[in-house]
Amino acid sequence: MIALLLRDLRLAIRAGGGFGLGLAFFLIVTVLVPFGVGPEGGTLAKIAPGILWVGALLACLLSLDRIFALDFEDGSLDLLATAPIPLEAVVTMKAAAHWLTTGLPLVVAAPVFGVLLNLQGEGFFWLTVSLALGTPALSVIGTFGAALTVGLKRGGLLLSLLVLPLYVPTLIFGAETVRRGTEGMETGAPLMLLAGITAASVALLPFASAAAIRVNLR
Repeated sequence: MIALLLRDLRLAIRAGGGFGLGLAFFLIVTVLVPFGVGPEGGTLAKIAPGILWVGALLACLLSLDRIFALDFEDGSLDLLATAPIPLEAVVTMKAAAHWLTTGLPLVVAAPVFGVLLNLQGEGFFWLTVSLALGTPALSVIGTFGAALTVGLKRGGLLLSLLVLPLYVPTLIFGAETVRRGTEGMETGAPLMLLAGITAASVALLPFASAAAIRVNLR
């Protein structure tokens, strides 16, 4: 299992889907927003939680279509599907590799980018906490979408259309956690809901993803 994870990490970085691409997109979003809404600090501080979460969400989308594409093209996915390792475990390792190369760098860099949007006070802490809890769900849900569209030509747009509606609850509760934390309000409810979404995704979606891959490989 560890060997499979390390292999996927190397493939993700070599294929151009590593942390650099997601971070560059995230930076572009946070730099462009002040040009669009104006440099007024109060306005930026008010919209910063939502913008930072939207930027992280869109950055996670960039490399989703590559999660299974390379293995499908060279036939490795067929071998993994018939290997002694359960396909659900393979899917879980794929999601973990995607989070380590995309989600984790976003978690680390988000507080720095928050400065560009004039994020205030405790918002930096809650931004980091919410992204740490929420980005694993983005990777697992994205892996499910990639499993549904594996083998489809030009499936990137379809993948985005399938995954984005599933991302909405994570986006809502993640941004709400940061907003409440910035304003000094209670963050327990949205944070628990965010953790629940991640836990449910990690527990259930690998089985759905494995089933989708088996259907697509027939």
